Amino acid sequence: MSVVEVVRRGGRDIDCLDPGRGGGTSSQANAVPTQLVPELETLPTPPSLQTALKNRNPRSTPSNASSSYQLAKMFIARSEYDRGINTFSPEGRLFQVEYSLEAIKLGSTAIGVATSAGVILGVEKRVTSTLLETSSVEKIVEIDRHIGCAMSGLQADARSMIEHARVESQNHAFNYAERLRVESCTQAICDLALRFGEGAEGEESIMSRPFGVALLIAGFDEDGPSLYHAEPSGTFYRYDAKAIGSGSEGAQAELQNEFHKSLTLPEAEVLVLKTLKQVMEEKLDSKNVQLASVTKDIGFRIYGDEEMEGVVARLESN
Repeated sequence: MSVVEVVRRGGRDIDCLDPGRGGGTSSQANAVPTQLVPELETLPTPPSLQTALKNRNPRSTPSNASSSYQLAKMFIARSEYDRGINTFSPEGRLFQVEYSLEAIKLGSTAIGVATSAGVILGVEKRVTSTLLETSSVEKIVEIDRHIGCAMSGLQADARSMIEHARVESQNHAFNYAERLRVESCTQAICDLALRFGEGAEGEESIMSRPFGVALLIAGFDEDGPSLYHAEPSGTFYRYDAKAIGSGSEGAQAELQNEFHKSLTLPEAEVLVLKTLKQVMEEKLDSKNVQLASVTKDIGFRIYGDEEMEGVVARLESN
């Protein structure tokens, strides 16, 4: 079997070409590596493999041509780690999880700012068509009366995570007659995010891949206002101010410069819109952004059209 055929078949039969696996007589084993060099040079991909072959020693002899075989085997192994959801690479990386983090960078920008009085969430609402009803674009949703979240990434994945969080919150309230803490709610979401791959028969159904969405979870409980960032990797951290999505790098830098602990809730509203304005491609108005707040007295609420117009007017007057 040629190396080209092995690569096209996903490397399943690569061991039959390994002289150390007893895949043939010694004469056959010695002949295989010699044939690998010209065949590998004909492979159109990957570029890294072509570069390595071009840089090999031109004085290579049939006896040491097995190095090209090892190169091919390494490429095929990398391909297997790339596709394997639950398989670590030799460098200790889970490539599919890393790719899910990249998917978040394609999503719309979302920002959260925590103050002593509550938490403000703000998101960019991308309007892809003049026929699109902007009110149907939901980037901020309620989990419970005292918890809400903003999302960036795949909205379909976000719905699964949010529905899970809602069930956990209601179950906790029913069983213990108390509100679920914001940190516990975030932990429940991250536990779900880790439930991907191939499960054993009879286990609870799990996702076939990591989620492609990140959440900013804001709430007010007995510990006061809090803001958490949950990733597809199952990692979560608490922040005073955090930005996610396509404009997260520029937005986070702006938050680093402008945020301070003494911010009031109205000042946080303006800061969120000011930061979104700097990273948005379109001109900011009350239709393509959305704000929400979580406070002790009112709980979680999403701003209406009139409130949004008022905050945008305050931003423009500053």
